[in-house]
Amino acid sequence: MYTPPAFRDDDKESLKATIRAARLATLVTATAEGPLATPLPLLLDESEGEHGVIYGHVAKANPHWRVPPLGDGLAIFMGPDAYVTPAWYQTKQETGKVVPTWNYVAVHAHGPVEFFEDADRLLEVVTRLTNLHEGERAAPWAVSDAPADFIQSQLKGIVGVRMPITKLEGKRKMSQNRNAADRAGVLAGLAESERPSDREVAPLIPV
Repeated sequence: MYTPPAFRDDDKESLKATIRAARLATLVTATAEGPLATPLPLLLDESEGEHGVIYGHVAKANPHWRVPPLGDGLAIFMGPDAYVTPAWYQTKQETGKVVPTWNYVAVHAHGPVEFFEDADRLLEVVTRLTNLHEGERAAPWAVSDAPADFIQSQLKGIVGVRMPITKLEGKRKMSQNRNAADRAGVLAGLAESERPSDREVAPLIPV
């Protein structure tokens, strides 16, 4: 990932927070047949290894898991993002020398990818993912709510993914390269936007 110094995020806790907050990630592997990419909900187990281990699962019908990876895999986690119009910059009124851009948070996790079919391991991953995303509900659904034989049949249709993280790259592009007046304009513009996603980015602009 191209990361100019002004936008580089090297804070390990910040990177892991972005991973934890991401609802959906993209798993990418290079193969002899070309790059393969699958959107997946992934969870981070911080108790394993220096940077943690990523777990998830793909459909068994998905050919992604059948093609051996060449080298490490890549999991892409996106945080908040927003379009930035030049109209918000004070510099527009002063010189007119401005162009549009996009602000965003991204984390790239690298590591060797393992695909597995063991039913016990799959059940653990499915249960942990379910608990993670059901946890905020008033009446969370649990894997154990479904008949055990039904769950076992469902597990036969998926393949687990395990990726120990060997390298983390973070980028937090939030107008750090603009002057204070321009940043204030971006913050105000995003905060007043009708888009909830824009308003989520607003407090991330440094002032």
